Amino acid sequence: MNKTFIAAALSVAALMAMPVSPALARKPAPVAALDTDNDATVDLNEINKSAEALFGKLEKDNDGTIEPKELQGRLSKKEFKAADPDNDGTLDKNEFLAAIASLFKAADPDNDGTLDEKEFKTKEGKALLRVVR
Repeated sequence: MNKTFIAAALSVAALMAMPVSPALARKPAPVAALDTDNDATVDLNEINKSAEALFGKLEKDNDGTIEPKELQGRLSKKEFKAADPDNDGTLDKNEFLAAIASLFKAADPDNDGTLDEKEFKTKEGKALLRVVR
């Protein structure tokens, strides 16, 4: 073997052994990130776990509700208005989870109660992900 080939092979091997910077790491696919029971699909309970955790992170003023600014653009004005039946300009956790359930249902066209990678790639699936991640 020639020395150039060996040097190149060693360089490639060294690069492959280097840890990947978190900034460069690929974001996990939605199912991999949300599928807590490892059945290769995501059901509403799994979505709600993520949504509840996100609610806690976004609800910074500890008043038990999320205002549009706390949502950081995750819901459109139309979606927010639909999720706010008492028209108080905020969403409590139950209203937030009801909005998540509605988005989940829209993202589940086959009505099997689960979402797969294909369904997450739809417009409706992306809208749901925008709110729960």
